[in-house]
Amino acid sequence: MISNVKLSLIAARARTGAIGRDGDLPWRLADDLSFFKATTLGCPIVMGRKTWDSLPRRPLPKRDNIVLTRDWRFDAAGALVLSDVPVAIATAKALAANQGKSEIFVIGGETLYAATIDIADRLYLTEIAADISGDAYFPTFDATAFSQRILKTCQADASNDYAFEIKVFDRL
Repeated sequence: MISNVKLSLIAARARTGAIGRDGDLPWRLADDLSFFKATTLGCPIVMGRKTWDSLPRRPLPKRDNIVLTRDWRFDAAGALVLSDVPVAIATAKALAANQGKSEIFVIGGETLYAATIDIADRLYLTEIAADISGDAYFPTFDATAFSQRILKTCQADASNDYAFEIKVFDRL
């Protein structure tokens, strides 16, 4: 049933709220990328066109990729292209329900996060312990509307530029 499918946002953000700079991630966090892959694998993902353009490999494998854009002529080979946020969310939820999945993921960028933060059931946020500048930011939200738990803590090392925590926020 579509109504049982959770809408989840997944992102990594610096203490400044930055999530990107110049169409890329301004950090290298191998453990966070592994978490992202393991968490979203097999589930529909929804992203904006700029996020699609930033992917090193398109479409992301073993996931239904949905790309939102205002450009009706945009072609995203291997992905479904839509122009309406509610339609994209409903489509992703229908795909998830048909595949027996309980979650869909918004994976970026800034505009799409802002459009969905108030209706999200869950947030997976990698909180990076660094003040990093960017040109794309995760929206502010009322953390008191969510229960919060830490899934994982990682220290900076050869594979991770900065220390970080992966947190889950479930809407109350």
